[in-house]
Amino acid sequence: MGDNRKVRVVVGGVFDILHVGHVHFLKMAKELGDELIVIVAHDETVKRRKGRPPINPAEDRAELLKSIRYVDDVVIGEPGEISIDLIKRLKPDVIALGPDQDFSCEELKKRLRKEGINAEVIRLPYLYKSDRAKTSKIIQRIIETFCE
Repeated sequence: MGDNRKVRVVVGGVFDILHVGHVHFLKMAKELGDELIVIVAHDETVKRRKGRPPINPAEDRAELLKSIRYVDDVVIGEPGEISIDLIKRLKPDVIALGPDQDFSCEELKKRLRKEGINAEVIRLPYLYKSDRAKTSKIIQRIIETFCE
């Protein structure tokens, strides 16, 4: 009898002001397995890492992500860095990092192995290189268009 276990892929990110780059990233991540779970950064984490609060609260970002066909489930992360406890609960087979996320695949892999998590960690490439696919550039265009 064959193994019917689904391959679970986990990604994480802020996903504030959803754009086409996010959609391409989620599509690529979904192609790595059968089930895609997205961890949305907690508002406190966004504020600490980006130096500003998110435009949209985590609950709204999660709801928007749930509406994307590639996404099977969304959870809101805990404040702070990557939660090993959350990763353990999600039981990923693959953790896919975005091209602009500043985590080292090797360092993350080592940290996970120490905790008994054997997920593959990979970095997905940019598929859509454009200022239209960067939240900071979108915010800048909004300010230039409507505030000057």
